[in-house]
Amino acid sequence: MTLRTGILVSLALMTSPLSAQDLSAFTTGPVFEEYGPNAQVDADFDIPEGAEFKVAFDVAARAETGKLNRTLESAARFINMHVRAGVPLENTEVAVVVHGKASENLLGAEEYANRREGAENANVALIKALTDTGMRVILCGQSAAAYGISNDMLAPGVEMALSAMTAHALLQQDGYTMNPF
Repeated sequence: MTLRTGILVSLALMTSPLSAQDLSAFTTGPVFEEYGPNAQVDADFDIPEGAEFKVAFDVAARAETGKLNRTLESAARFINMHVRAGVPLENTEVAVVVHGKASENLLGAEEYANRREGAENANVALIKALTDTGMRVILCGQSAAAYGISNDMLAPGVEMALSAMTAHALLQQDGYTMNPF
């Protein structure tokens, strides 16, 4: 297969309609009943008893107006699927570091509506659900400055860091691994 053919095949697969996927096995819970759909899997790559997870997610892509940010929901999925697989919630720590265009997904309801023609920020409730379970949602201060966002404009529970680079460096020093999804 030539490089060009490989690229075309890859593009075709990426643009396949979602309707071709069977998502009937995906359900939410057990931690977040509204978020993080996942499927139970008969895995043979076992999670060792007593496993602990400290995972950081990096978010730069903004969700469509009024929609959930995909990576924020992936953090909820990560938690749901591991608790469903038997990992105690207290053995899981997740931090979501947000920067760039995704910064506006962390705005509180009023500021989001002001910037998005009255639209509701679907992410506010998800942020609350994540932070209520002890997970962290961290905004890059450099992106916040670029987008005119101050701390008082943020959804409750969002932390402001000096930068996303700073947050990731400190999280890594604290034992967090980067989730590439």
